[in-house]
Amino acid sequence: MKSYDTIFIQKEVMNLATIITGKNTVYEAIKADRKVFELYVLTGTCFGVCAAAKKDGVTVIEMDKKKLNEILPPNNQGIGAKVADYKTIDLVDALAKPKQNKLYIMLDSLEDPHNLGAILRSSDAFNVDGIILPKNRSVKLTNTVAKVSTGAIEHVDVIGVTNLNQTIKKLKDSGFWIVGTDAETEQTIGEMNVDTDLCIVIGNEGKGISRLVKENCDYTVKIPMSGHVNSLNASVSAAIVIYEVFRRRGE
Repeated sequence: MKSYDTIFIQKEVMNLATIITGKNTVYEAIKADRKVFELYVLTGTCFGVCAAAKKDGVTVIEMDKKKLNEILPPNNQGIGAKVADYKTIDLVDALAKPKQNKLYIMLDSLEDPHNLGAILRSSDAFNVDGIILPKNRSVKLTNTVAKVSTGAIEHVDVIGVTNLNQTIKKLKDSGFWIVGTDAETEQTIGEMNVDTDLCIVIGNEGKGISRLVKENCDYTVKIPMSGHVNSLNASVSAAIVIYEVFRRRGE
């Protein structure tokens, strides 16, 4: 167990792209064999997660609350780790994985890291094979995303692409059906054909699916609702549609 001067630690680890926080997030990173360089914990709270870290040869550093909060983002739950950056995988590599009736979720210009984290969590729960994320004009894989996902980020492939419309063409060439989500369409999620390779498109929080992406979808579906407000948060919509596929496939 080590204790470093706060200034030294700040120089070494204040790159938030490689810092994750929260008990579940850190523990799942260790379990998933992500490269963990250092573990930072509140003095006197180093129990199960520390044992797992030490077993993997990770340097564990205990410090008081004041010092911990100086080097970690807010709401850190008294624990953080310096880890290798989260990386996306290539579409070619994702498509090469052998499985029938794959399910991808394509995110069209999603901006809120909380939404991405929640979608990752639902995706892990209901057997989604990959999240398709544009490399530009989209939320990145950050500590907030990892924390909201409660570690699901370690178990769901995130497929980085340059152009969504070109990606749609490649998916169609590989046998996928592309299904957009649109509150104004007529067809409901209960009418989807789920017995095929499927890619469901979730749009931007405010603007929905962009015009060209929607035009390139094979069809669009909506979630039937009976309330007064005819809209749902992007991550809630994604969770409902994902579960519908999961339920009807009997997985």
